[in-house]
Amino acid sequence: MYDSVEHLPAADHPELLAATVTGRAAELPSAVVFSIDPEIADTGALCEAFGEGLETCANCVIVKGKRGGVEKYVACLVLATTRVDVNKVVRKKLDVRKASFALMDEAVSMSGMEYGGITPVGLPAEWPIWIDPRVAEAEALCIGSGLRSSKLIVSGADLVSLPGAEVVEGVGELRSAGVDVPPL
Repeated sequence: MYDSVEHLPAADHPELLAATVTGRAAELPSAVVFSIDPEIADTGALCEAFGEGLETCANCVIVKGKRGGVEKYVACLVLATTRVDVNKVVRKKLDVRKASFALMDEAVSMSGMEYGGITPVGLPAEWPIWIDPRVAEAEALCIGSGLRSSKLIVSGADLVSLPGAEVVEGVGELRSAGVDVPPL
């Protein structure tokens, strides 16, 4: 997986990770990091550049929900071949009347990560992380590093071990043909 670039132990290379990601990535035994051109940070471009299939990547999407003036956030991690079921599964489980993807500026400022590099590793402790079962079962997946200039490869088991992580059936649903893939 992404064999044409050097994989480096994430714990030993904090310069390749967003500041919010560094400490948490060091706790994940499987985590390796590799540098990329920021121009190919978006999932589709990354997979094309490396000749990898979308099933090798997982996307972290920040969802914001509201009920009675109270805002709640959740990070959802799904394979790039699926999309987050915001309107049914996430809205119901988050117990909100309305749920939608967090605005880019909001997700970036609240996570301390760059758009196109947002990852569940190092998110605010109060945010739950809902992981699709297909992600949890994966031996290795490419995910964001908090920066557009690098990516992490980590096992599904390590992702499930993150604080606040929970495997949620149905959080990811198969994409329809022709649907764009969001950035990592």
